[in-house]
Amino acid sequence: MTHTPSRPLSSRSARSARGTAALAACAAVSLLASGCTGSDGTDSDATTAGKAGGSGIKVALITHSAPDDAFWERVRKGAEAAAAKDGIDLAYQSDPDAAGQAKLVREAVADKVDGIAVTLAKPEAMKGAVAAARAAGIPVVGLNSGIDAWKPGGLLQYFGQDESVAGRAVGDKLDSLRAKHALCVIHERGNVAVEARCAGVKKTFGGRTDLVYVDGTDEDALIESVAASLRQDPTIDEVVMNGAQFALAAVKSVKEADSKAKIATFDLNNDIVKSVQSGDVQFAVDQQPYLQGYLAVDAFWLYETNGNVSGGGEEPVLTGPAFVTKQNVASVAEYAANGTR
Repeated sequence: MTHTPSRPLSSRSARSARGTAALAACAAVSLLASGCTGSDGTDSDATTAGKAGGSGIKVALITHSAPDDAFWERVRKGAEAAAAKDGIDLAYQSDPDAAGQAKLVREAVADKVDGIAVTLAKPEAMKGAVAAARAAGIPVVGLNSGIDAWKPGGLLQYFGQDESVAGRAVGDKLDSLRAKHALCVIHERGNVAVEARCAGVKKTFGGRTDLVYVDGTDEDALIESVAASLRQDPTIDEVVMNGAQFALAAVKSVKEADSKAKIATFDLNNDIVKSVQSGDVQFAVDQQPYLQGYLAVDAFWLYETNGNVSGGGEEPVLTGPAFVTKQNVASVAEYAANGTR
């Protein structure tokens, strides 16, 4: 499927010229660490960035993040860094409910933004809102979730990890570690990315793979559900989690069940770095969320000012998987502590 610009670049040439000039000014300001970023200082999940020396480009980044999720703060930081560099007016919003996320996309369309970056954790629920953006001539890029849905949905570009590939890589990794029985824990039923990971593990892992669904919004319930599975089947020797905070909860589950199971996880943060260093977590798969946010926002500046489409609109731009183990964790520890890995 070949992607064409949502509206002619010539209609934006004047603004693009301003954007090119503004980039140099914004970069200079950024060197002084003041950045071209700003925040409304609230917990409303709305952020504006790049107002100083702005390019005139307005971008909405709309994700399926739950409030105060550390993973998505990394996505947000990357997006804000790109907005500061490019002089983009960035608005970040999120809603873990697919209907709520779709509503935010429609509101961005009504606000006449110049671009929308969106996650497609539940693609069917987002289809109508994305179509409305395209009908309004607003380019849309995908990130993080929906690698199988972005092209059929007519999105311009996609930045993220191929979760099926990542899952298969974890399966191979477990084989190399001589694991025999894995429990893959899904914390959000229907999330295509999470489901694809566990399916990938099951496809390549030579041992037995069981799935268990838990409520990711209730940590105590999650800890008890995983502990119960470990108590019921002591042959489980590897617990695969699908998020850094959930892996930390699983450490408690293993202790509560008095299990010898090891813990592996998708996604990374500073606490997981420390857990890998201590041996509480065997390894982590880093999809580089900061990079996803950065590339998704920077893509609009490149598209507006130079007509660039990463991957040619035909292939996704992959940001993972990158394995973080005890052997290489020191190389990312500093960045994790800064909240960018």
